Amino acid sequence: MRALSASELLRIWERGARQTAARRALLLLAAALPKTPLAELALVSVGRRDAYLLTLREWMFGARIEGVVECPRCREPLELMFDVAEIRAGGETESAAATHLLQIDAYEVRFRPPNSTDLEAIAACQSIDDARERLLARCALEIRHGKKKKPAGNGTNKLPPKVIDALVEKMAQIDPQANVRLSLTCPDCRNAWSAAFDIASYLWSEIDDWAERVLREVHLLASAYGWREADILEMSAERRSRYLEMLGQA
Repeated sequence: MRALSASELLRIWERGARQTAARRALLLLAAALPKTPLAELALVSVGRRDAYLLTLREWMFGARIEGVVECPRCREPLELMFDVAEIRAGGETESAAATHLLQIDAYEVRFRPPNSTDLEAIAACQSIDDARERLLARCALEIRHGKKKKPAGNGTNKLPPKVIDALVEKMAQIDPQANVRLSLTCPDCRNAWSAAFDIASYLWSEIDDWAERVLREVHLLASAYGWREADILEMSAERRSRYLEMLGQA
């Protein structure tokens, strides 16, 4: 895995502007892992993908993560600050070929962890329930009930709620990096809740802000000095900042 240059990151940002979140994450990984085919990257588990993205985020913007969420009870904003290390899951992340078996009551479900192709397939779902149903249908490979065995297909929607809940929980356990949740407490109303943290969406929002800022810097420096975009992007952020200070634009 390697770091990305400013010019590479701008090209990825431009290509990903109208893509889904899953496709944007793959664009980043394909550039950072150039020796791994895109089709292979698309099949790694979401947890392994997110572990890569966390490392990439550290290299690009540092280990500190900051953000703002809204309390679901009183609607007051709550500032978040934590390090990447605090949300890294321990142990090994899931491999592309890993399959697992869930046994509960008279049911046996053989399944695999979700990957980027699954996230792409459910991107257009209009509800969380629909997305979950389609995701489970894709990841459940085989269902056995008593002596009956059949390919899963759409059979997951016929499973009892208890089995479905157990399957969802099992998926979260075997690939924990794909299910990062933050324990939050509102300082105003003392409401406590758990919020999901999606590194793919968060990182892209940072890249979006970064790209807009860098394009403005390129515009100002090119206008003032006549430099080419490629030459400006090869400069470090610190060097560009010094030139902008001289122009009174920092």
